[in-house]
Amino acid sequence: MKLSILDQTPISEDEMPKDAFLHTIDLALKAEKWGYHRFWVSEHHHSPKVVGSAPEVLISYILANTSKIRVGSGGVMLQHYSPYKVAEVFHVLEALAPGRVDLGIGSAPGGLPLSTEALQQGNSGKTLEEKLLELRQFLHGTVPAEHNLYGLKAIPEPENSLDFYLLGTSLKSAKIASEFGSPYVFAQFINSDSDELEAAIQQYRSSYKFRSAEKSAYVILAVSVIVASTDAEAKVLKSKEQHVKITFEDGTKINVDDIQKAEEFVRQSEKLAKIEVKEKTVIAGSPSTVYEALDELKKKYQVDEFIIVTKIQDRKKRQRSYELLADEVKSKSKSTV
Repeated sequence: MKLSILDQTPISEDEMPKDAFLHTIDLALKAEKWGYHRFWVSEHHHSPKVVGSAPEVLISYILANTSKIRVGSGGVMLQHYSPYKVAEVFHVLEALAPGRVDLGIGSAPGGLPLSTEALQQGNSGKTLEEKLLELRQFLHGTVPAEHNLYGLKAIPEPENSLDFYLLGTSLKSAKIASEFGSPYVFAQFINSDSDELEAAIQQYRSSYKFRSAEKSAYVILAVSVIVASTDAEAKVLKSKEQHVKITFEDGTKINVDDIQKAEEFVRQSEKLAKIEVKEKTVIAGSPSTVYEALDELKKKYQVDEFIIVTKIQDRKKRQRSYELLADEVKSKSKSTV
């Protein structure tokens, strides 16, 4: 079972931003020691609870403080940015830490409509698919002759060419990932609808293109997990998280994590929308209980890797949760050899 971590750089009321970032760095160092495969940081805007608004900056700092673990974005919200600039930034990161950089791309806004408006001033209006294609061309140096930017290079050109991971919570994102032949990350910690999860993974695997001996479909499931010494202790640490889906009149859907944020999103958008609230799926329990639950998901959906998201207010208990899970997976791996 391959495990990774997504950290959102949460901040407590009594902390300064520097404290929150230092906690993220500390967790990355421990994750490397515990044997996690990769450590990703998220992108959120105008959010008082999480301060990771510039993952590319944080990634560089984590790379400088670690030596082996892969580090990346979970993810860069490409709709806000120039694909050329994103390619340049990640080429710099790859040149600084060859073979350790992941470029995860998200299609969500990562914030409310006002922050989206601020980020997209002067935006070209291209679709996500158009931007992804352009991004790949700059990453691989394959801008076609008919392109208006033909001849432009994303400097520096690293020794190893990068590609991207596509993050999503829907059939649409699964289809795009399959068409680009990129690894697909379904964020179950955002969208807990098991029917949508199953449909998305089935869509991705069945329509995946570019199958070859070197490349095949790769599914990563990002899940909300809480591990403690006993099931009872984990139950105490588990808070009721909300999965809130906003559906606008034009069919556009947005997933957020609380009803207040959903209501503010609709207010700022000035559009009619329906809001649905469900309890979010959180896998909580002792190390063996959580391992069994993950193993069941792995078999059911043919999951290649899990990205673990742990939301516990107490920082030490949050770190302990990650450590207990890593130890359990190592223990199970040894017992099956």
